[in-house]
Amino acid sequence: MDKEFNDIIKPIINNKEVQKMKLYRQHGEVTCFDHCLYVAFYSYKIAKLFNLDYVSMTRGALLHDFFLYDWRNNNGILQEGFFNKHAFVHGKIAYQNASNYFKLNDKEKDIIVNHMWPVTIKPPKYRETFIITLTDKYSTIKEMMTLYSKETITKYILFRIHVYNILLVFINVFMEKL
Repeated sequence: MDKEFNDIIKPIINNKEVQKMKLYRQHGEVTCFDHCLYVAFYSYKIAKLFNLDYVSMTRGALLHDFFLYDWRNNNGILQEGFFNKHAFVHGKIAYQNASNYFKLNDKEKDIIVNHMWPVTIKPPKYRETFIITLTDKYSTIKEMMTLYSKETITKYILFRIHVYNILLVFINVFMEKL
């Protein structure tokens, strides 16, 4: 990996609480820590390419799933009810955890809280957040490819492509308003 990327992530990945993300599986055998690292690296590269705020993107991506629990086994962490499920609330939990250990700017907060958009309903405020939503999904698909058959993955990807084509229309409209 490149030195500038390593300099950005070093203070975060050396934090003892962040290291706990290695205890939780995210997708298949990929840990939450590794998943966030992948998303951070992809996002960093994209941000550099498009001259975006690569520092905030990298930091936000690295902390976007800093929720510190096994989302497959609730153990009373999440409240009952459809909108209290992991997909809907873990961004807010990750932000609460991250803000306890790091000084975050508005863009990093938006990245962490809204990385699950459109599930989060409220759209992201920044272009960087939109990119994180896509790199997060890309990384997830890549990580899940080791778990499922090619047919299952193909169906999943085709469905996601349809959803993301619709999403891209919204992104284009949003970007035009900025």
